[in-house]
Amino acid sequence: MVSKTGAIRIPAELRKKYNLVAGSEVVIVDYGGVLSIVPAPKDPIKQRHGMLKGKSSLTQALLEERAHMALSKIGGKRLYYKKSKQ
Repeated sequence: MVSKTGAIRIPAELRKKYNLVAGSEVVIVDYGGVLSIVPAPKDPIKQRHGMLKGKSSLTQALLEERAHMALSKIGGKRLYYKKSKQ
């Protein structure tokens, strides 16, 4: 049951199972009609560090795509520009 203040009671066996004590932080996730209570990570930055390691760089892929598009617009010829001295 949800209280007037929005508080909910987690049964003791689940608190023990997931090591939830008074003051533990949780995240409530909406999975399209299903709510899930997930223990919040103690250090979310450290936990996610390196999770994209080994994946291709989105920035690099975007730069390559734009370069390809630019070349196709000018007929595949590379144009070089000199920076003017100011």
